[in-house]
Amino acid sequence: MTKPGPATLKGVILVGGPSVGTRFRPLSMDCPKPLFPIAGRPMIYHHVAALAKVPGMKEILVIGFFENSVFDRFLTEVQMEFPEVPIRYLREYQALGTAGGIFHFRDQIVRGAEQFFVLNADIASSFPLQGMIQTHAKHGGVATLLVQRVDKSVASKFGCVVAEPETHEVLHFVQKPETFLSDMISCGIYLFNKDIFDAMRTAVQKRQARLETQGGDGDDLHKGAEVIVLEKDVLAKLASTKKLYAHVCTPGRDFWMQIKTGSSVIPANRLYLQHFLHVAPRKLSNAPRPAGDLGATTTTAVSPGSPPAPIKPIDPTTAHVIQPAYIHPTAVLHPTAKLGPNVSIGPRVLLGPGVRVRDAIILDSVEVKNDACILNSVVGWDCKIGAWTRIEGAPGESTALNATLKGYKIPSATILGKDVTVADEIAIRNCIVLPHKDIKTSQHNEILM
Repeated sequence: MTKPGPATLKGVILVGGPSVGTRFRPLSMDCPKPLFPIAGRPMIYHHVAALAKVPGMKEILVIGFFENSVFDRFLTEVQMEFPEVPIRYLREYQALGTAGGIFHFRDQIVRGAEQFFVLNADIASSFPLQGMIQTHAKHGGVATLLVQRVDKSVASKFGCVVAEPETHEVLHFVQKPETFLSDMISCGIYLFNKDIFDAMRTAVQKRQARLETQGGDGDDLHKGAEVIVLEKDVLAKLASTKKLYAHVCTPGRDFWMQIKTGSSVIPANRLYLQHFLHVAPRKLSNAPRPAGDLGATTTTAVSPGSPPAPIKPIDPTTAHVIQPAYIHPTAVLHPTAKLGPNVSIGPRVLLGPGVRVRDAIILDSVEVKNDACILNSVVGWDCKIGAWTRIEGAPGESTALNATLKGYKIPSATILGKDVTVADEIAIRNCIVLPHKDIKTSQHNEILM
């Protein structure tokens, strides 16, 4: 008797539209949030890479309300990297909510697939998709959601899950409850059977009936009825039918976090780079060698299961890099510069003598002059940082889902928008700077418009 092969699968990535991501400003003012580079790759590249590696994956669909042209280059590049899995973008006719787009394109999703993953774009994760498949096959429910335990003080900011300890059957699912319900939260990663569309259809019918009682009619009624929220209108109802189950993240092996504000990309970058250090050290970088130096750069081989050996500069002609770090090969780093850990350096970046960078993302074509220091910060495209200047954000991971509170900047990463120029010997601490600004005096705890 032959063993059955893996189920045929599709992957769906929900990217939203240009009207969302306002808390991500100023970074989303010059780059769509789903394409913002984290650990050297666009945010949703990590989603695509995880889905493409799953056995039985037939197609990956990116669903959102952005113009088609926004993702053209990205899709071309990832399709070349993963040629065996077709990757397409499906544009909603209007913003349809987290479930509306899935329901609208249901025919294309289920064509040739028995099950499908749904991943929210604004998350960073180790994506334990294979474990979710095993859990899903074990219980035979309609849906499996990835969950993680968090501190009780922040649990109510997310979708809270109450599950039966033995079977992991979800008994209650409440999106952002007003009072504490559970320290187990939904991670925005789901595995569905086709039967989920019956639950979505019921949600659409209920919303349509509600709109009819409010006096809606015609096209407006039809369009409004398709705007449904996956967490509130579908999963919360599904929990009462004993068809919703949870796959729990394994502590120490799996990671997950939400990416809502611009400052959240710093801990997300750290998580990905630390993950690569242990499971894919080849994705990390040595310092590029100076132009004209033909000497070979070597990387220590790492056998599976053994702790990765740190990658070190092999001579004084390269910058000192403390792993984990990602450095684009076109970046130019002075040999006396020191980077890392948890640093991503973009294309055409120029770092001068004595520069120190730690826990930071430096984007394309940034120039940093001698002896500057950049800590816990995002430096936007085309910025120029003066000599002996200090750009510093608050250390640690802010759990706030907004950048401000009562008009004041919440202590978190410092963010410089595109084309910001900072003068010599200036200190910028815990600030958000909008694009195209010239900063000539030190600033602290400010949003510079």
